[in-house]
Amino acid sequence: MQLAPHQLGAHLQKGLKSLYTLHGDEPLLIQEALDAIRAQARAQGFTERTSHTVAGAHFDWSEVLAAGGSLSLFADKQIVELRIPSGKPGKEGSVAIQHLAEQSRGNDTTLTLVMLPRLDKLTKNGAWFAALESFGVTIQVEPVERSALAQWIAQRLAAQGQRVAAGEEGQRSLQFFADRVEGNLLAAHQEIQKLGLLFDPGELSFDQIESAVLNVARYDVFKLSEAVLAGQPERVQRMLDGLQAEGEAEVLVHYALAEDIRALKRVKDAMGRGQPLPMALREQRIWGAKERLFERVLPRLSDAKLSGLLQSAHLVDGIVKGLKQPDWPQEGWQALHRLALQLCGLCAVQASSGRSR
Repeated sequence: MQLAPHQLGAHLQKGLKSLYTLHGDEPLLIQEALDAIRAQARAQGFTERTSHTVAGAHFDWSEVLAAGGSLSLFADKQIVELRIPSGKPGKEGSVAIQHLAEQSRGNDTTLTLVMLPRLDKLTKNGAWFAALESFGVTIQVEPVERSALAQWIAQRLAAQGQRVAAGEEGQRSLQFFADRVEGNLLAAHQEIQKLGLLFDPGELSFDQIESAVLNVARYDVFKLSEAVLAGQPERVQRMLDGLQAEGEAEVLVHYALAEDIRALKRVKDAMGRGQPLPMALREQRIWGAKERLFERVLPRLSDAKLSGLLQSAHLVDGIVKGLKQPDWPQEGWQALHRLALQLCGLCAVQASSGRSR
């Protein structure tokens, strides 16, 4: 049984199941879902708790199976937690998890919680994960995307009795807050709680938020890629500065930018050969948010522009590896800024022209 995170509260009010699996890469939301399940379990008399973490190929699965299939010494209800940080239980683990799922059926004295990272499609099609879905409840926890972050902040503020001003000032406050905490949801949660401690319930001004909220944003190259393709130059510059400050490798940032440019060119070439855009995107393994961005900008990108971008990416490859290039910044991060904004500007022009049609 699959369940969305926002459905968990209503689900728990109807009764507790014996097996829950949570998977995703957002620690705050995973922890909040676990806390909700544990609280309901404690209310129903689950007083004991054991925890197991799968680390390495020699993990003893018999301990987990024994815990999941037996009562404690005093016959108290128990919670058995299983963490698999890699998301890969292995051959022995796959069999053990299927047994664990099966023995959870009808077991009202043991609550089993399985915690996994974000899983790919192939892993979710495996027999062990199918058993978890079949015999229990699975909850996929998705990250809060940048486009939804301001609204998420507003909802969290409302939950503690606070709000921003109406209209443009309030939106400015929320966007400022989101810029400060992007990519770091746990820190965002802590900053929201801090506002609750510093200020009374009611309306928060921009000055109050600006003075209190720390810059705790964390960025990754994959989100940078989305910002570039979305044509968001201010966000791109902010993310590049953040990646540099965090010590991210220049070559990794270049690889992400160059790979997008190469993918755009490959898809464009396939379209030139008469291949439909959806098929070309699938062949290049472009999907999700990036697929939508590609679909928006590709039909209007010329071969000449893409060839120019490829040449720029080639030059920057040399710069980040220590080579000098005429008419280009000699410092790697400056060259990356120029390359990113070159592609970003082209995508922004295309986005603008698309809206004007």
